[in-house]
Amino acid sequence: MADIPGKALPFPAPAKLNLDLRITRRREDGYHELESIFCLIGLYDTVYFSLRDDGKIIMHTPVEGITSEQDLAYRAADLLQTASGTKSGVEIWLDKNIPTGGGLGGGSSDAATVLMALNALWKCGFDRQALMDLGVKLGADVPFFIFGRSAFAKGIGEKLTEIDVPKQWYVVVKPPVHVATGKIFSHPRLTRNSKPSIMPSFQTLQPFQNDMQAVVFEEYPEVWQAYLDLSAYGNALMTGSGACVFVSAESKEKAENIYRQVSEKYEAYCIEGLGVHPLFHIDEKVGESSSG
Repeated sequence: MADIPGKALPFPAPAKLNLDLRITRRREDGYHELESIFCLIGLYDTVYFSLRDDGKIIMHTPVEGITSEQDLAYRAADLLQTASGTKSGVEIWLDKNIPTGGGLGGGSSDAATVLMALNALWKCGFDRQALMDLGVKLGADVPFFIFGRSAFAKGIGEKLTEIDVPKQWYVVVKPPVHVATGKIFSHPRLTRNSKPSIMPSFQTLQPFQNDMQAVVFEEYPEVWQAYLDLSAYGNALMTGSGACVFVSAESKEKAENIYRQVSEKYEAYCIEGLGVHPLFHIDEKVGESSSG
């Protein structure tokens, strides 16, 4: 990774899990209507910013294989700059810890952190809903990270209502494979007819399911094997379109015990669920630091 100057300001970008994911229909435009419980977890990328006064946006660490201008973090900064009309610029560095291609939302979270952090640093003045409206232009998961709390999602994932999720720990396993989301959404055997929920809650949606995991297991045997291995410790489930699978635990001790056993075979993480995004009150925090 490129050297990050000491003056650069760090901001966290947490991962997410889909604790439940159901596809209710396929729309005429090809998008899928879904319902899901989104939960933030304590696994983070870090986005660093160094402000410029010449209006230039410079992305020092684009995701491997794409140009700076294609990177979601760059696109988020460019979108906010255009929408706000600010003359300010920024240099951006990403320190990636969230595995890519795992269904953990790392790229979307990075973009959301860019929108929230630069909205405060550039003093754009957009409220949360305005940032969410910008975020959905970048990806269906981006608004959730700006929403900043456990949420029940509808539509393509952008219609969010707060939902209570008990405090839990999670063991997340990353199989050695990258799942192509588009391939799963277009799969002929993907289930697309789950019944919409009337009164969704953490309790009423039990047992949780993921309508994507059957076809992912069929196409990617590595994910199926990881699911089988993790199922020995509880009700394992895939998050998003994969490849990561996870199991919940009521205590840190139980989670650590599971982690010790599965981490011998897999890239694994033992992490706590988050009740709120660390940048939920970012405007107050930035205001305090600039005035103090």
